Amino acid sequence: MLTRFAPSPTGELHLGHAYSAVLAHTAARAADGRFRIRIDDIDGSRSREEYVAAALADLDWLGLALDGPPVRQSAHLGEYAAALADLRARGLVYPCFCTRADIAQSLAAPHGPSGAVYPGTCRSLPAAERERRLVDAAHCWRLDMERATALAGGLYWDEQGRGERLADPQAHGDVVLARKDAPASYHLASTLDDAAMGVTHVIRGADLIASTDVHRLLQALLGLPTPIYLHHALVCGPDGKRLAKRDAAASLAALRAEGADGHALAADLAAGRLPTGYSLQMP
Repeated sequence: MLTRFAPSPTGELHLGHAYSAVLAHTAARAADGRFRIRIDDIDGSRSREEYVAAALADLDWLGLALDGPPVRQSAHLGEYAAALADLRARGLVYPCFCTRADIAQSLAAPHGPSGAVYPGTCRSLPAAERERRLVDAAHCWRLDMERATALAGGLYWDEQGRGERLADPQAHGDVVLARKDAPASYHLASTLDDAAMGVTHVIRGADLIASTDVHRLLQALLGLPTPIYLHHALVCGPDGKRLAKRDAAASLAALRAEGADGHALAADLAAGRLPTGYSLQMP
């Protein structure tokens, strides 16, 4: 077994991150497996090196030993570009020139698991117009969901403890796989990275369960293995809302500064026990 914890270095880790990391570490150790960390640092406008160091310090404080050095997404841009080029050569992606405002204002945009579904405005642009606009117009690359799902056929994944689950990538519409400010979307980068790292079990929050629909499709299109998934409940604060990086009081750095015992906290989290006022909830 190989599990991973994959934080984005855009803020301090909080109790929710700790819970996810502890579950992944505990599962690996129980199976005599390995636990790795991946730094999802391709958001160039928000990623900060100080948060990488802080995340590593937090894991050490919790007593979660790493089996290998951190993997950084920023070191794998070539692999993302190659996968995108492959999909493009097969006619499975297309350039989209719509802005977020264009999509938000479109009355034709239905809603799916992740919000507004792209209405396909640029999907049928003539090839000549696409090539002309690609020269100097801002654009992203979208997956042609209809063509992709027709090629892949029916898809499933194994949700640990809950059995086989049918993937429904079509509900997400033509998702973005890359844009100028992000050389690979979360969907593309995470799918490729998990395969490259040899991750066998993906343990992450239940807020990402819908994303697995798209990841399963990309695995099929790119010939990648499918790990076993476990989507766990989310840590919520005293207000009943899911924790976010802006919740400074729940940050691991704040708990450490207050004198909390990191190893004891990790043991409690592994047993499903949270500090007073916090709870586990499924979205």
